[in-house]
Amino acid sequence: MMVQVRQFVPRCIAGERDHGDLTVSFDGTDPASLTCLLTLKREQFNLRFQAATNQLEAPSRIRQVRRTIAQIKTLQSERAAKAAAQKA
Repeated sequence: MMVQVRQFVPRCIAGERDHGDLTVSFDGTDPASLTCLLTLKREQFNLRFQAATNQLEAPSRIRQVRRTIAQIKTLQSERAAKAAAQKA
């Protein structure tokens, strides 16, 4: 399952990357998604601290990171449910 994410996403996501309209294809592979999830969680933590100290330059970035994390977690849970259904 491929998901098109139309926002800035770190390079840790596997797949295609088109810098023209900021499109990233993400296939949800486990090692890549785990690495990317950890990177995004760290970025989210840093953004929270920047917001608390009034040093945040792009407030919209918090929302983008939060939604990208949700998309990765959704893909992981869908893959887990699909794998569990195949085993049963």
